[in-house]
Amino acid sequence: MAMSCKDGKQPANNDNGKYVRYTPEQVEALERLYHECPKPSSIRRQQLIRECPILSNIEPKQIKVWFQNRRCREKQRKEASRLQAVNKKLTAMNKLLMEENDRLQKQVSHLVYENGYFRTQTQNATLAAKDPSSDSVVSGQHRLTPQQHPPRDASPAGLLSIAEETLAEFLSKATGTAVEWVQMPGMKPGPDSIGIIAISHGCTGVAARACGLVGLEPTRVAEILKDRPSWFRNCRAVDVLNVLPTANGGTIELLYMQLYAPTTLAPARDFWLLHYTSVLEDGSLAVCERSLKNTQNGPSMPPVQHFVRAEMLPSGYLIKPCEGGGSIIRIVDHMDLEPRSVPEVLRPLYESSTFLAQKTTMAALRQLRQIAQEVSQPNITNWERRPAALRALSQRLNRGFNEAVNGFADEGWSVMGNDGIDDVTILVNSSPDKLMGLNFSFNNGFPAVSNAILCARASMLVQNVPPAILLRFLREHRSEWADNSIDAYSAAAVKVGPSVLPWSRVGSFGGQVILPLAQTIEHEEFLEVVKLEGVGHSPEDATMPRDMFLLQHCSGMDETVAGMCAELIFAPIDASFAEEAPLLPSGFRIIPLDFGKETSSPNRTLDLAFALEIGPAGGRASNEYSANSSCMRSVMTIAFEFAIESHMQEHFASMARQYVRSIISSIQRVALALSPTHLGSHAGLRTRLGTPEAQTLARWICQSYRCYLGVELLKSNGEGSDSILRTLWHHSDAIMCCSLKALPVFTFANQAGLDMLETTLVALQDITLEKMFDEHGRKTLCSEFPQIMQQGFTCIQGGICLSSMGRPVSYERAVAWKVLTEEENSQCICFMFVNWSFV
Repeated sequence: MAMSCKDGKQPANNDNGKYVRYTPEQVEALERLYHECPKPSSIRRQQLIRECPILSNIEPKQIKVWFQNRRCREKQRKEASRLQAVNKKLTAMNKLLMEENDRLQKQVSHLVYENGYFRTQTQNATLAAKDPSSDSVVSGQHRLTPQQHPPRDASPAGLLSIAEETLAEFLSKATGTAVEWVQMPGMKPGPDSIGIIAISHGCTGVAARACGLVGLEPTRVAEILKDRPSWFRNCRAVDVLNVLPTANGGTIELLYMQLYAPTTLAPARDFWLLHYTSVLEDGSLAVCERSLKNTQNGPSMPPVQHFVRAEMLPSGYLIKPCEGGGSIIRIVDHMDLEPRSVPEVLRPLYESSTFLAQKTTMAALRQLRQIAQEVSQPNITNWERRPAALRALSQRLNRGFNEAVNGFADEGWSVMGNDGIDDVTILVNSSPDKLMGLNFSFNNGFPAVSNAILCARASMLVQNVPPAILLRFLREHRSEWADNSIDAYSAAAVKVGPSVLPWSRVGSFGGQVILPLAQTIEHEEFLEVVKLEGVGHSPEDATMPRDMFLLQHCSGMDETVAGMCAELIFAPIDASFAEEAPLLPSGFRIIPLDFGKETSSPNRTLDLAFALEIGPAGGRASNEYSANSSCMRSVMTIAFEFAIESHMQEHFASMARQYVRSIISSIQRVALALSPTHLGSHAGLRTRLGTPEAQTLARWICQSYRCYLGVELLKSNGEGSDSILRTLWHHSDAIMCCSLKALPVFTFANQAGLDMLETTLVALQDITLEKMFDEHGRKTLCSEFPQIMQQGFTCIQGGICLSSMGRPVSYERAVAWKVLTEEENSQCICFMFVNWSFV
C-alpha cells in the first residue's frame, strides 16, 4: 500500500521498515520526470533508472510508490484549489442569503404590525358604525384615508415619483416576496451553475429572477447590461429619447425599445419605458425600468405600425460590490407580452416564464460571465481574433436572421404575391441601405449584377421531436435536406479568396468539414466555419469544382435544459474570412411550446440518420425518449436569403419557394421517423452517453493518454466527468475504443469516429478492428500491437483505412494507447485518427 510522504521521504523496500530520505538531487530528477510523464509504465520506470544514474540506487518499486504519491499530492492540490474557489463562491452566496433572510424577517415583522394596526382600525370602524353620531363615522374614515401621492406627470418631479415607485416595486421582487418565485425546471443550483434561476408562479404576465456572481465591478456590469442589443438577441433597437438627472444623484431615461418577433406567425413587440439608475444607501447600484402608460399621466408614445405595445412591469438589476472584487447581481424581468394578439397555438410561448428566463434573464448572466472570463484571461486569442470580434460576428448572424424573419417595411422589405398557396412567404429588398450594408460598392463580395435580396420564409409545427435532436440532425446531416444546386448558386455569389483558417483542426459530419471558432462557457452556443467541398464551380473555369464556406452559429444543443430555443443560422463567406465580410444569414429556429415538461433525457444518444435508414418497421430509440417525447410540440421558423438580379426575381422566387417546401418535407420525414409511434425500444447501446459507465470510460481514456504521452488529450473548461465526456464526444479527431480480445471489436466512438466509420453507436459493436484496415494496414497494426501492450502506446504513420460502407478514408497520423482503470488494469485499446477525410 502506498503511503503519503512529505519532502521526498518514502518507506524503504527492506526488512527493517526504516524510511529512506531522497536527496534534493533525486527529488529534482524525479520531479522533472514526473512533468514529462506522470504515470510511467514499468518498462518506462526501468528506463528512467538506466537514464538517470542518480536514481540507480533506488528500487523500481520505490520509483512506482514515489510516482503514486506524487500523483496523489497533485490531485489533492487541484482539489484543494477547486474547493477554495467553491468556498469563496459559497461564502458570498451565504452572505447574500443571510441578507435576504434579514430583509424577509423585517418584512414579516412589518406585515405583522400592519395586520394588527388594520385589525384595530377595523374594530374601531365597526364600533363607530353602531354609534348614531355621524361625526364619529367621518372621523374614523378620515383616519383611514391614505396619504396623497406626489404629482405623477411628465414634469421632472412627476417622473421622479414614478421612478421611485418603480424602484420600490423592483426591490420588492428582487429581494422580497412581491412575486411567488419557484425554481426553474431543469436548473441545478450550485457553485458551478450559471446562477440561481427562478420563475414566477401565478402572477400577472411572465417573470424570471436570477442571482449570480460575476468577476466584474458594478459600474462595468451596469454598462454591459444597459447595452441590451449586444446580449439580447431579440432586441432590435433601443432609442434614448430623453435623459434627466435627479437631485439624489440618479438618472432617469425615457426609452423606446423594439423586440423582434421570434417567428413569422406573430407580430413584433415594442415598449415605451422609464429607465431609472440610482445608488442605494448600502452602495448597491440599482437599475430599474417600467412601461409608461396613460394611467400614470406621464409622457406618452403613439402606437407604431406592425408592432404590438407590450408592458414592462417593474424590472431591473440590483448590483452589489463583493468583497475581494466582483459583484453579486440580481436580475428581475417581468413583462406582459399581450398573448391575446397571437394565434392560440403560440400563446404558451408568450405565457412562459421559462422562455423569458432562457432568452432574456439567463442571456444577461451568460454575457457577463463570458466577458468576465475574457477579462481574466486577456492574452487568450482565437487564431488572432479577439473573442469580442467573434461575438460580433455571431450577433450579426442573429440580427440578419431576425430581420429576414420579421421583414420590416422600414428596412426596405416588401412582400411578393404567392402562387396560390400561402405556406411560404417571399420578400424582396432592393433598398440601397440593405445592399450597402452587405457589400460596399458591390465589389468586395457579391457580384455587381446582384442588386436585390430575396428571402423565403415559413413556419411549421413540429411534434414529438425535441428541438435539440432535430437541430443536431440539421447541423450534422446537411445532405439530407440541402440542395447542392442552391449551395452552388450561393457559392458562386461569394468571391474566391485565399484560406486563412487552420483546417488541420477540424471535425467531419456527413461530407462537411466543421472548424470550431468559439463557444460560450456553458457550451450552449458556439460559432464555427463549415466547408462544403466541391459544391460549386469556379467563375473563371466552370469545370473546376469549388468549395463553399459557411459561417455558422449553433445554440440550444443541450437536451437537458428546459425551454431552450434551438437555432442553426449560417451565411456563405469567402475563404479569407474577413470580419467585415458581407453576410446573408439563413437558417432554422425551433422553439418548444410545452415548457412545463422535461423534453428529453441526457442519458440518450440517438443517431438520426440511422433512424431514417431503418424506417418505421425496425426503428430503435430509448424508452425514455418515447415517454418524454409524446405530445411534445415546437414551432420551427425557416428563412433563406439570396442575392439576386432584380429582373429575375420571379424566377428566383419560384426556385426559393420550392426549395423551402422541399426542406419542410424533409423535416416532416425526419419528425415522422423519430416520433414515438414509429420508434420502438432497444437495448443495443454498449456504452450510452450520460451514463456513469460512459463518463468513467471517458475519464480513463484521458488519464491514460496523459500518462503515456505526457500531454492532455482534451482542453476542457471543467473537471467533472460529464464535462470530460461532452468534450471527448465533440472532439474534432476520430476517437474509438476496441476490446482486448483475439478478434477486437469496437465498443465506443465519439461523434467524429462514428462519422469516419459511417455507422451508429447501435451498430458499432458489429465492426471488428481488422475490417477497418486494408492488407497493408493490418500488417502494420500487427507489428505495432505488441508495442502497445508493452510500452502502453504507439504512433502510427498516416495511411488509408475503410469505413463500414467500404469507403476509403485517409488520415494524417494515428495514435493508439492502452486504457487503464484506476487499479491499472487494462480496459481496452483507444485509437485516435488525426485529420481524416474520405478519399
